[in-house]
Amino acid sequence: MLKKILKVIFALIFLLLIGVYIAFRTFTAPKSDADILKAYTKSVEKPILTKERFEGLDFRKIAIQKDTTLPTLVFVHGTIGSINDFSKYLSDSVLQSKANMIAYDRIGYNYDDKNSVRESIAFERNMLEYIIKDLDKNKVILVGYSYGGPIALSVKEKVRKIILLAPAVHSSVEPMPWMLNFYKWSLTRWLVPKVWKEASKEKLSHREDLKNFEQTWQETPNKVVDIHGTTDWIVPYENSKMLEEQFPKDQFELVDVPNAGHGLVWSNFGFIKEELLKNLH
Repeated sequence: MLKKILKVIFALIFLLLIGVYIAFRTFTAPKSDADILKAYTKSVEKPILTKERFEGLDFRKIAIQKDTTLPTLVFVHGTIGSINDFSKYLSDSVLQSKANMIAYDRIGYNYDDKNSVRESIAFERNMLEYIIKDLDKNKVILVGYSYGGPIALSVKEKVRKIILLAPAVHSSVEPMPWMLNFYKWSLTRWLVPKVWKEASKEKLSHREDLKNFEQTWQETPNKVVDIHGTTDWIVPYENSKMLEEQFPKDQFELVDVPNAGHGLVWSNFGFIKEELLKNLH
Protein backbone atom coordinates (compact mmCIF):
# COMPACT_ATOMS: atom_id res chain seq x y z
CA MET A 1 0.00 0.00 0.00
CA LEU A 2 2.83 2.40 0.89
CA LYS A 3 4.52 1.72 -2.47
CA LYS A 4 1.28 2.47 -4.30
CA ILE A 5 0.82 5.73 -2.38
CA LEU A 6 4.41 6.78 -3.12
CA LYS A 7 3.96 5.96 -6.81
CA VAL A 8 0.82 8.11 -6.95
CA ILE A 9 2.59 10.96 -5.14
CA PHE A 10 5.60 10.83 -7.47
CA ALA A 11 3.30 10.66 -10.51
CA LEU A 12 1.37 13.71 -9.31
CA ILE A 13 4.60 15.62 -8.64
CA PHE A 14 5.86 14.70 -12.11
CA LEU A 15 2.63 15.84 -13.74
CA LEU A 16 2.72 19.06 -11.71
CA LEU A 17 6.28 19.78 -12.84
CA ILE A 18 5.30 19.13 -16.46
CA GLY A 19 2.35 21.49 -16.07
CA VAL A 20 4.50 24.21 -14.52
CA TYR A 21 7.07 23.83 -17.32
CA ILE A 22 4.42 24.07 -20.05
CA ALA A 23 2.85 27.11 -18.35
CA PHE A 24 6.25 28.77 -17.97
CA ARG A 25 7.14 28.08 -21.61
CA THR A 26 3.78 29.42 -22.83
CA PHE A 27 3.67 32.48 -20.57
CA THR A 28 7.19 33.67 -21.41
CA ALA A 29 7.09 32.99 -25.15
CA PRO A 30 7.02 36.08 -27.40
CA LYS A 31 3.44 37.06 -28.21
CA SER A 32 1.89 37.28 -31.67
CA ASP A 33 0.82 40.63 -33.12
CA ALA A 34 -2.81 39.85 -32.29
CA ASP A 35 -1.96 38.99 -28.69
CA ILE A 36 0.13 42.15 -28.31
CA LEU A 37 -2.76 44.32 -29.50
CA LYS A 38 -5.21 42.65 -27.09
CA ALA A 39 -3.62 44.69 -24.30
CA TYR A 40 -4.98 47.85 -25.97
CA THR A 41 -8.63 46.88 -26.45
CA LYS A 42 -9.72 49.40 -23.79
CA SER A 43 -7.07 51.98 -24.64
CA VAL A 44 -8.31 55.46 -25.53
CA GLU A 45 -5.60 55.79 -28.17
CA LYS A 46 -4.97 52.75 -30.35
CA PRO A 47 -1.28 52.08 -31.05
CA ILE A 48 0.12 51.22 -34.46
CA LEU A 49 2.16 48.01 -34.68
CA THR A 50 4.67 47.97 -37.54
CA LYS A 51 7.40 45.69 -38.88
CA GLU A 52 10.71 47.49 -39.30
CA ARG A 53 14.16 46.54 -40.51
CA PHE A 54 17.65 47.40 -39.23
CA GLU A 55 20.86 46.11 -40.79
CA GLY A 56 18.91 43.39 -42.57
CA LEU A 57 17.15 42.24 -39.40
CA ASP A 58 13.38 42.47 -38.86
CA PHE A 59 11.82 43.75 -35.65
CA ARG A 60 8.46 44.96 -34.35
CA LYS A 61 7.67 48.45 -33.15
CA ILE A 62 4.55 49.71 -31.44
CA ALA A 63 3.83 53.41 -31.26
CA ILE A 64 1.35 56.06 -30.21
CA GLN A 65 2.45 59.22 -32.03
CA LYS A 66 -0.43 61.66 -32.29
CA ASP A 67 0.98 65.09 -31.45
CA THR A 68 4.38 66.35 -32.60
CA THR A 69 4.32 69.07 -29.92
CA LEU A 70 4.47 66.46 -27.15
CA PRO A 71 7.61 64.73 -25.86
CA THR A 72 8.21 61.11 -26.90
CA LEU A 73 8.95 58.30 -24.45
CA VAL A 74 11.01 55.54 -26.12
CA PHE A 75 11.06 52.32 -24.06
CA VAL A 76 13.93 49.79 -24.30
CA HIS A 77 13.27 46.38 -22.75
CA GLY A 78 15.65 44.14 -20.87
CA THR A 79 16.73 40.50 -20.90
CA ILE A 80 14.33 38.70 -21.23
CA GLY A 81 11.73 41.15 -22.55
CA SER A 82 9.54 42.51 -25.32
CA ILE A 83 7.32 45.41 -26.34
CA ASN A 84 4.67 43.78 -24.16
CA ASP A 85 6.61 44.83 -21.03
CA PHE A 86 5.41 48.41 -21.46
CA SER A 87 1.81 47.84 -22.59
CA LYS A 88 0.42 49.21 -19.31
CA TYR A 89 2.31 52.46 -19.89
CA LEU A 90 1.40 52.80 -23.56
CA SER A 91 -2.28 52.14 -22.78
CA ASP A 92 -2.47 54.56 -19.84
CA SER A 93 -4.80 57.45 -20.69
CA VAL A 94 -2.88 60.03 -18.62
CA LEU A 95 0.46 59.18 -20.23
CA GLN A 96 -1.25 59.17 -23.63
CA SER A 97 -2.45 62.72 -23.05
CA LYS A 98 1.01 63.95 -22.07
CA ALA A 99 3.37 62.11 -24.42
CA ASN A 100 3.90 60.11 -27.56
CA MET A 101 5.24 56.61 -26.82
CA ILE A 102 7.28 53.99 -28.65
CA ALA A 103 8.42 50.47 -27.71
CA TYR A 104 10.14 47.84 -29.81
CA ASP A 105 11.37 44.24 -29.71
CA ARG A 106 15.14 43.93 -29.68
CA ILE A 107 16.63 41.39 -32.10
CA GLY A 108 16.22 37.82 -30.83
CA TYR A 109 13.05 38.64 -28.88
CA ASN A 110 10.59 39.14 -31.71
CA TYR A 111 7.68 36.75 -32.21
CA ASP A 112 8.90 33.70 -34.13
CA ASP A 113 12.32 35.39 -34.47
CA LYS A 114 14.78 33.44 -36.61
CA ASN A 115 17.63 35.76 -35.63
CA SER A 116 19.77 35.51 -32.55
CA VAL A 117 20.54 38.23 -30.00
CA ARG A 118 23.48 40.43 -31.00
CA GLU A 119 25.23 40.29 -27.60
CA SER A 120 26.44 43.85 -28.16
CA ILE A 121 25.49 47.07 -26.39
CA ALA A 122 27.04 48.96 -29.32
CA PHE A 123 24.70 47.22 -31.80
CA GLU A 124 21.69 47.86 -29.56
CA ARG A 125 22.66 51.54 -29.23
CA ASN A 126 22.93 51.88 -33.01
CA MET A 127 19.52 50.27 -33.41
CA LEU A 128 18.00 52.63 -30.85
CA GLU A 129 19.55 55.63 -32.62
CA TYR A 130 18.04 54.34 -35.86
CA ILE A 131 14.58 54.15 -34.23
CA ILE A 132 14.74 57.77 -33.03
CA LYS A 133 16.54 59.24 -36.06
CA ASP A 134 13.47 61.02 -37.45
CA LEU A 135 12.24 62.34 -34.09
CA ASP A 136 12.88 65.76 -32.62
CA LYS A 137 15.70 64.86 -30.20
CA ASN A 138 14.84 67.79 -27.93
CA LYS A 139 11.60 65.98 -27.17
CA VAL A 140 12.93 62.41 -26.90
CA ILE A 141 13.13 60.72 -23.48
CA LEU A 142 14.84 57.33 -23.52
CA VAL A 143 13.55 54.85 -20.93
CA GLY A 144 15.84 51.84 -20.50
CA TYR A 145 14.84 48.93 -18.24
CA SER A 146 17.42 46.44 -16.92
CA TYR A 147 19.68 45.52 -19.90
CA GLY A 148 17.90 48.33 -21.74
CA GLY A 149 19.52 50.73 -19.27
CA PRO A 150 23.06 50.57 -20.66
CA ILE A 151 21.63 50.68 -24.18
CA ALA A 152 19.88 53.98 -23.48
CA LEU A 153 22.82 55.34 -21.50
CA SER A 154 25.31 54.55 -24.28
CA VAL A 155 23.51 56.94 -26.67
CA LYS A 156 25.86 59.92 -26.96
CA GLU A 157 23.48 62.03 -29.01
CA LYS A 158 21.81 64.85 -27.09
CA VAL A 159 18.22 64.04 -26.19
CA ARG A 160 15.80 65.55 -23.71
CA LYS A 161 16.57 63.06 -20.94
CA ILE A 162 17.51 59.47 -20.14
CA ILE A 163 15.49 57.54 -17.56
CA LEU A 164 16.94 54.29 -16.27
CA LEU A 165 14.85 51.63 -14.56
CA ALA A 166 16.94 49.14 -12.55
CA PRO A 167 19.86 49.44 -15.01
CA ALA A 168 22.52 46.73 -15.33
CA VAL A 169 25.50 49.03 -15.88
CA HIS A 170 28.49 47.66 -13.91
CA SER A 171 30.24 44.34 -14.49
CA SER A 172 31.53 44.00 -10.92
CA VAL A 173 27.99 43.65 -9.56
CA GLU A 174 26.56 41.60 -12.41
CA PRO A 175 25.20 38.36 -10.89
CA MET A 176 25.12 35.09 -12.83
CA PRO A 177 21.98 33.21 -11.67
CA TRP A 178 22.36 29.48 -11.09
CA MET A 179 19.52 28.84 -13.56
CA LEU A 180 21.90 29.78 -16.38
CA ASN A 181 23.44 26.34 -15.91
CA PHE A 182 20.40 24.81 -17.61
CA TYR A 183 21.55 26.62 -20.76
CA LYS A 184 25.28 26.01 -20.20
CA TRP A 185 24.91 22.26 -19.67
CA SER A 186 24.43 20.42 -22.96
CA LEU A 187 22.34 17.74 -21.24
CA THR A 188 19.70 20.24 -20.12
CA ARG A 189 19.90 22.90 -22.84
CA TRP A 190 17.10 21.25 -24.80
CA LEU A 191 14.74 22.03 -21.92
CA VAL A 192 15.35 25.78 -22.23
CA PRO A 193 12.74 27.58 -24.41
CA LYS A 194 14.20 29.40 -27.43
CA VAL A 195 13.66 32.91 -26.10
CA TRP A 196 15.34 31.93 -22.82
CA LYS A 197 18.31 30.56 -24.76
CA GLU A 198 18.64 33.98 -26.37
CA ALA A 199 18.35 35.67 -22.98
CA SER A 200 20.96 33.30 -21.53
CA LYS A 201 23.44 34.08 -24.33
CA GLU A 202 22.95 37.78 -23.78
CA LYS A 203 23.28 37.47 -20.01
CA LEU A 204 26.48 35.41 -20.23
CA SER A 205 28.18 37.96 -22.49
CA HIS A 206 26.84 41.07 -20.73
CA ARG A 207 29.47 41.22 -18.00
CA GLU A 208 32.37 41.38 -20.48
CA ASP A 209 30.54 43.76 -22.82
CA LEU A 210 29.88 46.18 -19.97
CA LYS A 211 33.64 46.60 -19.49
CA ASN A 212 33.74 48.46 -22.82
CA PHE A 213 31.37 51.13 -21.47
CA GLU A 214 31.24 51.28 -17.69
CA GLN A 215 34.16 53.67 -17.23
CA THR A 216 32.69 56.22 -19.64
CA TRP A 217 29.01 56.42 -18.68
CA GLN A 218 29.53 59.99 -17.47
CA GLU A 219 30.46 61.08 -21.00
CA THR A 220 26.81 61.24 -21.99
CA PRO A 221 25.68 64.83 -22.66
CA ASN A 222 22.28 64.00 -21.21
CA LYS A 223 20.67 64.42 -17.84
CA VAL A 224 19.99 61.05 -16.24
CA VAL A 225 17.29 59.90 -13.82
CA ASP A 226 17.92 56.45 -12.31
CA ILE A 227 15.02 54.63 -10.60
CA HIS A 228 16.00 51.47 -8.73
CA GLY A 229 14.46 49.14 -6.16
CA THR A 230 16.51 48.82 -2.99
CA THR A 231 15.91 45.06 -2.70
CA ASP A 232 16.63 44.17 -6.32
CA TRP A 233 18.79 41.01 -6.40
CA ILE A 234 18.58 40.34 -10.13
CA VAL A 235 20.21 43.68 -10.98
CA PRO A 236 21.54 44.82 -7.60
CA TYR A 237 20.89 48.35 -6.36
CA GLU A 238 24.70 48.77 -6.18
CA ASN A 239 24.63 49.32 -9.96
CA SER A 240 22.87 52.63 -9.48
CA LYS A 241 24.94 53.69 -6.47
CA MET A 242 28.13 53.12 -8.48
CA LEU A 243 26.66 55.01 -11.41
CA GLU A 244 25.76 57.94 -9.17
CA GLU A 245 29.42 58.28 -8.18
CA GLN A 246 30.42 58.83 -11.82
CA PHE A 247 28.22 61.86 -12.42
CA PRO A 248 28.11 65.44 -11.17
CA LYS A 249 25.07 66.02 -8.94
CA ASP A 250 23.40 68.43 -11.35
CA GLN A 251 23.39 65.81 -14.12
CA PHE A 252 22.27 62.68 -12.27
CA GLU A 253 19.34 61.92 -9.96
CA LEU A 254 18.95 58.60 -8.14
CA VAL A 255 15.40 57.74 -7.11
CA ASP A 256 15.14 54.88 -4.60
CA VAL A 257 12.10 52.61 -4.56
CA PRO A 258 12.12 51.12 -1.04
CA ASN A 259 11.63 47.33 -0.84
CA ALA A 260 11.09 47.03 -4.60
CA GLY A 261 12.63 44.20 -6.59
CA HIS A 262 13.57 43.92 -10.23
CA GLY A 263 9.97 43.73 -11.41
CA LEU A 264 9.30 47.33 -10.38
CA VAL A 265 8.06 48.27 -13.87
CA TRP A 266 5.01 46.12 -13.07
CA SER A 267 4.85 45.97 -9.26
CA ASN A 268 5.39 49.73 -8.87
CA PHE A 269 3.59 50.91 -11.97
CA GLY A 270 1.93 53.87 -10.23
CA PHE A 271 5.22 55.14 -8.84
CA ILE A 272 7.07 54.75 -12.16
CA LYS A 273 4.22 56.42 -14.03
CA GLU A 274 4.38 59.46 -11.73
CA GLU A 275 8.15 59.70 -12.21
CA LEU A 276 7.69 59.57 -15.98
CA LEU A 277 5.05 62.30 -15.84
CA LYS A 278 7.31 64.42 -13.61
CA ASN A 279 10.14 64.18 -16.14
CA LEU A 280 8.02 65.14 -19.14
CA HIS A 281 8.23 68.81 -18.15
